[in-house]
Amino acid sequence: MATKKPDAPVPITPADEADEERLAHLVKDAARAYIRALQLRLAEHSVSYGHWTILRILWRHDGVSQRELSERAGVTEPTTFAAVKALEALGYVERTHLPGNRKKVHVFLSKTGRGLRRKLEPLATEVNELSVAGLSEEDVLTTRRVLITIAKRLVADEAASAEHGRRVPSTQEVGRLLSDL
Repeated sequence: MATKKPDAPVPITPADEADEERLAHLVKDAARAYIRALQLRLAEHSVSYGHWTILRILWRHDGVSQRELSERAGVTEPTTFAAVKALEALGYVERTHLPGNRKKVHVFLSKTGRGLRRKLEPLATEVNELSVAGLSEEDVLTTRRVLITIAKRLVADEAASAEHGRRVPSTQEVGRLLSDL
């Protein structure tokens, strides 16, 4: 029986092409490399990157509604529901209705879920430190400032587009559009 070969590192834009590549593609390469580096470390603790995202939000905003959790994570409510159900099964979170509101579901960390922070946040710190090793503090601060500005401008563009009736289509809508071709 053949054994499955481990996943090879995901290639990024070759150095000899990087100067010609669009900034958006380079940022995507960097984001993908960050995610994979963290996934590699989280896997040793049986935590997926998707679960990390939810846990990270709850460590800062314990007890948010499931809808707000979706918004903060930037994923759909069904995706959040599935992640929260899995985290609940693992004993990391509890879902509950607050008194007086039977509609909204709020998500709270369990003691075990809170305890994961001490184990997992150092992994993210390690990835961040590894990613900027050898760069000057000034370069890191400039990069942060530039990325924050880029994100703010693109969010403002999306908001302006929404005022004109344009919005990002859902995955289902894109699928329907493509099936009509």
